[in-house]
Amino acid sequence: HLECALCGQQYEADRLWNLCPDCGRPLLCRYDLEAAGKAVDPASFGGREPTMWRYRELLPLRDDEHKLTLGEGWTPLVHATRLGAEVDFEGLYIKDESLNPTGSFKARGLGMAVSRAREMGVTAVSIPSAGNAAGAMAAYAALGGIEAHVYMPKDVPHPFLAECRALGAEVTLVEGLITDCGKQAAAEGKERGWFDISTLKEPYRLAGKKTMGYELAEQLGWTMPDVIIYPTGGGTGLVGMWKAFDEMEQLGWIGGERPRMVTVQSEGCAPMVRAFHDGSEFAEPWVDAATLADGLRVPAAVGDFLILRALRESEGTALVVADEEMMADARLMGRTQGMFTCPEGAAPLSAFRHLRARGWVGEDETVVLFNTGSGLKYTHLWG
Repeated sequence: HLECALCGQQYEADRLWNLCPDCGRPLLCRYDLEAAGKAVDPASFGGREPTMWRYRELLPLRDDEHKLTLGEGWTPLVHATRLGAEVDFEGLYIKDESLNPTGSFKARGLGMAVSRAREMGVTAVSIPSAGNAAGAMAAYAALGGIEAHVYMPKDVPHPFLAECRALGAEVTLVEGLITDCGKQAAAEGKERGWFDISTLKEPYRLAGKKTMGYELAEQLGWTMPDVIIYPTGGGTGLVGMWKAFDEMEQLGWIGGERPRMVTVQSEGCAPMVRAFHDGSEFAEPWVDAATLADGLRVPAAVGDFLILRALRESEGTALVVADEEMMADARLMGRTQGMFTCPEGAAPLSAFRHLRARGWVGEDETVVLFNTGSGLKYTHLWG
């Protein structure tokens, strides 16, 4: 069934829903974990396909006939030894999501969301996006024969725009930020009967993103790292992993240990960091959001309370970094590990430096940084 993350109201799974009709907050997928645990265990995955669909029993698609896949998931977990030597830290790992189809972690969520929408008869989908989510939705909609309608800020970098158009999406450029795109997409989509696949405004993008948590556990031998540092815009990836850890504990695959979850945002747009340190349950929208990391230019997140809940339950933290730090650390990751990262993907390294300087990360701990996307769509930043 589906369950509201805030009020707990339950809903039938095989109907199209966006937010909870009672309180307007995100809906989460709930599974029969007892049945899943009888069907699969950690030893089951060895010979399975190296994609997110290896966790099929814990995903919401009913019938594989509707599965849309471009090979998303099962991205490398790299022990960053050269980078670690540079920053004097042995236990540093990078989960490299840039190797997903369409070049970012967004392929996971949109692959799942569009597959499930197709299964329920959707013929047209819409999305507001700063770039990577739009490209991913366009790709899977094209694969599924579904109309794709994309709303992006007018100042979006050209590669994102070109990608969407090449994949057959109808693109509308909007004056303002992603929140403005969201308002226009919702209004026009409702009028025309399109299904809205905005971040956390439907239940299934989160289900795709949670596979990062399953993969991380499997790649670490069904153990947990001490710290996960994640660049946070809408926050679906962080919330999805936190949900995955809870499911794995219920399945008996891991114990009660959890990584300390860390949100990193740009100093020019940091609503979650402010709310975390203010002790707030929800985050006030950020005014005049500005950062060169387009994926972090998200002034308001519908899943704000879920992000904050994960940070606090894990005894984690939240911090800001400057755009200049992200770019410097993108260069460092490039010259030490051969990774061409997006600015968002370098932000966790910048955050790690701050946390090490404060003594918040211990010498013998294991830290996983998430590189959420490729730098190939940000070539305008490199001169």
